[in-house]
Amino acid sequence: MSILVLADINDGQLASATAHVVAAAKAIGGDIDVLVAGEGVQAAAEAAAKLDGVSKVRVADNAVYAYQLAEPMGALLVELASGYTHVLASASTTGKNVLPRLAALKDVSQLSDVIGIESADTFLRPIYAGNAIATVKSDDALKVITVRSSAFDAVASSGSATLEAVDVVVENTQSSFVKEELAQSDRPELGGAKVVISGGRGMGNGENFKLLDGIADKLGAAVGASRAAVDAGFVPNDMQVGQTGKIVAPDLYIAVGISGAIQHLAGMKDSKVIVAINKDDEAPIFQVADYGLVGDLFEILPELESKL
Repeated sequence: MSILVLADINDGQLASATAHVVAAAKAIGGDIDVLVAGEGVQAAAEAAAKLDGVSKVRVADNAVYAYQLAEPMGALLVELASGYTHVLASASTTGKNVLPRLAALKDVSQLSDVIGIESADTFLRPIYAGNAIATVKSDDALKVITVRSSAFDAVASSGSATLEAVDVVVENTQSSFVKEELAQSDRPELGGAKVVISGGRGMGNGENFKLLDGIADKLGAAVGASRAAVDAGFVPNDMQVGQTGKIVAPDLYIAVGISGAIQHLAGMKDSKVIVAINKDDEAPIFQVADYGLVGDLFEILPELESKL
């Protein structure tokens, strides 16, 4: 067996999710190659070469792959996929954008959000917002898989894979990059943070989310939100944690004013330690919390910050 992992790239650097996807590839077994595609990605390629278990890093460094648009990336993967039994990517924006195109062009099924490996052709994935786990077997010659990175521990960075330039340059007349708007923050990226504190509808309004900032700064935490808070316009949607937002599994997750709808739980219930603060002692969030504090968040949060 041979596996190709599509690397996630952020600002020319290798994203942490890639190390988790390589861990999933190791669980499948076989030779593992990593594809680093983009423009000016030498640093990312060198970082990928250090991931344990990786045999070779294939580097497609060309302007046509900048921003990893689905159309050129899909065409590139079609050219490379014939030598592999599996193609893996993280269930990130990039993976969810690119791999379905590869699956369609190769006329195979895609397996999405895989959280467990039973064998080389049998995988586990959540359904019904994580309330049930489906065991899925694929008979396709090429398995196209997106991996929920929070379900696998990242591999170490002590390897020494070889680098190989990919000379395939595809044409792209279907799409063009227009612009991107990036949210600037000194805090950790939500998807990879070790500590996350999230606010829900109970915060009352967007101004009150500032109550979370002081605690987040002291804990080195990322700040998230429930869908209810996002839908109410309290905070932007890139802060949303849940089934239709970001899937997180930090060492510590603090849920403030979040009732615990099933869609939110699906995005954070794999956290190592869950702390819930809510005035409703029957809120569903307390059923998954390791520690629960019943009370008024507007009194609790300032006191918590002062204690920290």
